[in-house]
Amino acid sequence: QQVEHIPFKDGVLGSSPSLVTKTYREQASGFFVYMTQCRRICLVVLLLIVGSARCAAQESDEQLAQHYFSKGEFEKAAELYDGLYAKYPNTFYYTMLVRSYMELEQYRDAARVIERRLKQHPDELFLYVDRGRVCERRGERRKAARTFDEAVAKVGRDSKQIDDLAQAFESAAHPEYAIKVYIAAREKRKNRYLYVAELAGLYQRAGNYEAMTQEYMDVIDNGQQMLESVQIALQRAMKEASDPRLEQGIERALVERVQKEPENRRYLDMMIWFALQKKDFEFAMEQAKAVDKRFPDQGGEVLMRVAGIAKSNADYAVAQECYAEVRKKGKESPLYFESRVGEMDVRFASIDKNFPMNKRQLRQLMADYERLFDELGKNARTAPLMLNYANLAAYYADSLQRAADMLYDIIDIPRISPDKRDEAKLALGDLMLFSGEVWEASLLYMQVEKSNKNDILGAEAKFRNAKLSYFNHNFAWAKSQLDVLRSSTSKLIANDAMELSLLIGDNMDDDSTYTMLERYADADLLLYRNQLDSAWAAYDAVSASALSHPLFDEVLMQKAKIRLRQQRYADADSLLSRLVEFYPDDILADDALMLRAELNDLRLGNPQAALECYEKIILDYPTSLYVDRARKRYNALRAAPAAKQ
Repeated sequence: QQVEHIPFKDGVLGSSPSLVTKTYREQASGFFVYMTQCRRICLVVLLLIVGSARCAAQESDEQLAQHYFSKGEFEKAAELYDGLYAKYPNTFYYTMLVRSYMELEQYRDAARVIERRLKQHPDELFLYVDRGRVCERRGERRKAARTFDEAVAKVGRDSKQIDDLAQAFESAAHPEYAIKVYIAAREKRKNRYLYVAELAGLYQRAGNYEAMTQEYMDVIDNGQQMLESVQIALQRAMKEASDPRLEQGIERALVERVQKEPENRRYLDMMIWFALQKKDFEFAMEQAKAVDKRFPDQGGEVLMRVAGIAKSNADYAVAQECYAEVRKKGKESPLYFESRVGEMDVRFASIDKNFPMNKRQLRQLMADYERLFDELGKNARTAPLMLNYANLAAYYADSLQRAADMLYDIIDIPRISPDKRDEAKLALGDLMLFSGEVWEASLLYMQVEKSNKNDILGAEAKFRNAKLSYFNHNFAWAKSQLDVLRSSTSKLIANDAMELSLLIGDNMDDDSTYTMLERYADADLLLYRNQLDSAWAAYDAVSASALSHPLFDEVLMQKAKIRLRQQRYADADSLLSRLVEFYPDDILADDALMLRAELNDLRLGNPQAALECYEKIILDYPTSLYVDRARKRYNALRAAPAAKQ
């Protein structure tokens, strides 16, 4: 360090003796500080090196111990874990050491480790479970039970301690003690709403579904806002479990609650919800009627909800009765309008589109519609009924003009929603195609598709336009549109698109001239326009054109539909039977089976033949869209006295 120079009074430059001494002292002091810091750094580095070496050794021993344990070499694993636990007495090394001793059946060593840790950590109640497991392995069942009971008796208010103990009992295959732990914790904290999810899960895994449901019902007692959460939990349980006792347990618990407290609205709501989950719509309706009587201020809301769900599941009888119950409340009821619309909508939905309608019933139904329009008017709220009326007039009453007038009335309704207006346009397009106005039909379909590009209504318009192209022999274009629709969000549209696409694709490949496909499409158009005799002759011409062809199964189906419309049911049954017999692997096989089942069930009075068809759908076509419908009707027929005979 350079010595600082300062001027003297006489102006001669020189050094100050006192300043020099001070400077050297500072230099010596700095040197000693520097050396001290170096020693400290070296010590830290040395400690880090030693610590790293120890960690590496620990990690190496742990990996080796885990390797031996996984390979079943428990003696070597126990030796390593014993050393690790002695140096690092954590829970993991303790657990692995005890497990190793248990696998070696060295129960004395396992008990020694457990007792030593229990003295050091008396609050770790899961250690009692380990002690009890050792007793069980030794055959000391009573001693094990006393140990388990002792653990439960020591349960305090510490949430972690409670969870650890319950999980230890579950791991030891003693869920009944895990249940006792949570119940004891409830009593200790004097809150019966604690640990509901944990207890419900334990009861479910133990197969005690009634107790599981009782837990959830207690939650509902704690607040109406929990009703939806409980329903979600029970729905998940019903979805996950394959045990038939689950639904029985839930039902018993609900019935018990309703019987104890018949005026408790929450329990009644849960009973209705459960009936709807089981699709027992008649029972749900009876419960909804009970709610309506006990709580008249609700004005039929529950009945309307049951009616809507029953209708969407094609249980039209229940839906109509529910709507009728609300209608009986009179015009002053706030739900009168909706009940009248719903009742008529169900009557239309219940028409079996595969069979012709009785003329007297048709006239009565149309007259009822007209009276309803006089009462409620033609407006946005009655637009669905106006669409149904137009359908009846065009395709059942042969009155195209009345149908068209009604559809134009819908389109002209002020402030009607765009969806309803577009539905009317689709129906009008169908009417144009039915009457031979193909170009006008296509324009209407394109309008609807353009204004509904990304929703189901647009997909439906695209499908109908593709079908029109099929009728016009523009097969390549039709198929390209149908292939896009096969990924539609609507399962029904996707299924219909797939069937027509496969029909076109199969026959475009096999017949490069498209002659047979053109004849078949012409016959389909005649059938669509209800020109039954001409359509029959056209299908006959397709069959007579070759000894065999991929279209022959479709021909059988279409000819069966003609005979159904002509009410020649025995002939239709024979045609459907031939289709299933000759083409069991074809895409139409399940359609033919379902149609034949309903024909024998509802028209021919042959329940045994219907049963056989329903059963074949369930067993041979498990992925069919008709499986649920077939199973429901199959069970009903089996339960009927006529079927039993």
